Amino acid sequence: MSLGKSAVVEPPLSAPLNLKFDYTRSTGPTVGAFVTGLRNGRIVGARGSDGRVLVPPPEYDPATHEPLLDFVEVGQTGTVLSWTWNALPLPGQPFDRPFAWAFIRLDGADSSILHAVDVESPEDIETGMRVRVRWADERVGHINDIAAFEPGEATEAPQADEGDPVSMIVTPIDLHYKHTASAEESYYLRGLAEGKIIGGRTGPGDPVYVPPRGSSPTDGIPTKEQVELSDKGTVTTFCIVNVPFLGQQIKPPYVAAYVLLDGADIPFLHLILECDAADVRMGMRVQAKWRPREEWGHTLRNIEYFRPTGEPDADYDTFKHHL
Repeated sequence: MSLGKSAVVEPPLSAPLNLKFDYTRSTGPTVGAFVTGLRNGRIVGARGSDGRVLVPPPEYDPATHEPLLDFVEVGQTGTVLSWTWNALPLPGQPFDRPFAWAFIRLDGADSSILHAVDVESPEDIETGMRVRVRWADERVGHINDIAAFEPGEATEAPQADEGDPVSMIVTPIDLHYKHTASAEESYYLRGLAEGKIIGGRTGPGDPVYVPPRGSSPTDGIPTKEQVELSDKGTVTTFCIVNVPFLGQQIKPPYVAAYVLLDGADIPFLHLILECDAADVRMGMRVQAKWRPREEWGHTLRNIEYFRPTGEPDADYDTFKHHL
């Protein structure tokens, strides 16, 4: 059903978002040597093909692109090459009070390392100043094993912990930002909040995109016309998820499928439930299962999943151009 062009221009929706997860990676031989050194109270760099000692060591030589495996221990004292004052620290940073960030060239190194310098005011730091490592009380094999740098020359190195090499590291990611939706995304989200699925097209007879786009990808003409779509559709392609992963909310196996809604010209991805994963197929007719109305918001999560309607499968010719 075409809704025509909106007569009332509503302001775009916006909302604060928080992307937060633990990024886990294997270290490999080069990063592994660096973080294992940190856990042991040592700072390790790698010598490149040009003879320079790089700290932290990159995994590959910047000139030859070969793995860097010629490890060199460098000093725990260095020189400030440049710095900036952090007057408003953010959560998760080394201090909850003002401090400096600095590029520091450690003795024996030819590159610089970025880290915090613990000083009370901008007057207490300058380019060329000598600083030393202050180690964390507990070291696990992470850049935070260096609690900070502080003015002065190096003191006695901490006692080494000669355990197994560090093979995995976990880095917390915590990104806060504000997302402002486009005009098209806004009317799509407002529609979902009312239990409607609204797509967009450039004009009568033109392809309907859902979620709507700002313009047609084929000719660049703005998609100004809103079209309310059915919550029924056809499975075009799908994937059976068998592998468990962190944060998974549905027990495998289950199906993620592209559903081509009736009246739309592009499918979108959603879950298929209330049937055996092995029974899902191309052409299967499905319908949205909406959450209770009191749980609705401006989100596609208002549709909990799609489920089979029991109708005969759609003919392949009706969706073959939408795969």
